[in-house]
Amino acid sequence: MSKCAAIQMASSPNISSNLIEAERLIADASNAGAKLVALPENFALMGQHEHDKIEQKEQDGSGPIQDFLANTAKKYAVWIVAGTLPLADPNNANKVMAACLIYNELGERVTRYDKIHLFDVHVPGSDEVYRESDSISKGNVPLVIDSPFGKLGIAVCYDLRFPELFRTLQEQGMEVLIIPSAFTQKTGAAHWELLLRARAVENLCYVIAPNQGGFHVNGRQTYGHSMIIDPWGTVLNSQKTNAGFVEADIDLARLHKTRTSFPVLQHRQIVCG
Repeated sequence: MSKCAAIQMASSPNISSNLIEAERLIADASNAGAKLVALPENFALMGQHEHDKIEQKEQDGSGPIQDFLANTAKKYAVWIVAGTLPLADPNNANKVMAACLIYNELGERVTRYDKIHLFDVHVPGSDEVYRESDSISKGNVPLVIDSPFGKLGIAVCYDLRFPELFRTLQEQGMEVLIIPSAFTQKTGAAHWELLLRARAVENLCYVIAPNQGGFHVNGRQTYGHSMIIDPWGTVLNSQKTNAGFVEADIDLARLHKTRTSFPVLQHRQIVCG
């Protein structure tokens, strides 16, 4: 078994302050025994405006946020799944990629996932309007990687609403889904736990879901309720409000026993027409 943690923050437009807070929470999680720590979406920057991320973007492989992640992973000897940070789009100077970077306990970057589904939504029953595609270019490559904690599938926030993505990840061997997010208060209250537990049950996998949680300088409110869920859909731990972290053991032996005794994944039929 491996102890993993999901961190909850209420990030601001100040990158330095956000990184100080992230390190404090990573240190706390490490001291509690976590060997993998997942940060929420936009952990390093929740700007006043959608285009702020373009001004603060980093080139892939170089920049203070990436240096922080490498140094912190090595300092605390943990794997870090680094929410998202704005990396330059080599094909469009006016947009960034919402990149989730993963570092191992030696501070080495293992891989990168670029958010596929962009949140272009007018939230029903509110005046909240989001247009991520105005400043972000979408990714197009699903990601599953080997790790000491099992085969990790990576997705980000709005990706959660598209179950076909997770079927693709499951077909690639996913055992643990990590989904850094910044769900709004309204959509989170309606669907966050429902969707997370559904993905766990559908794919008989663990789900580690770090979320932004609180009031932000830009007027946005995020839902929090960062959680870790087992393959049977049971919430093992949840951080409802405020900054903090949740941790739980990832037991791959239990996962494989569940998949063997309840072989729903083997019963899947492809229905055409």
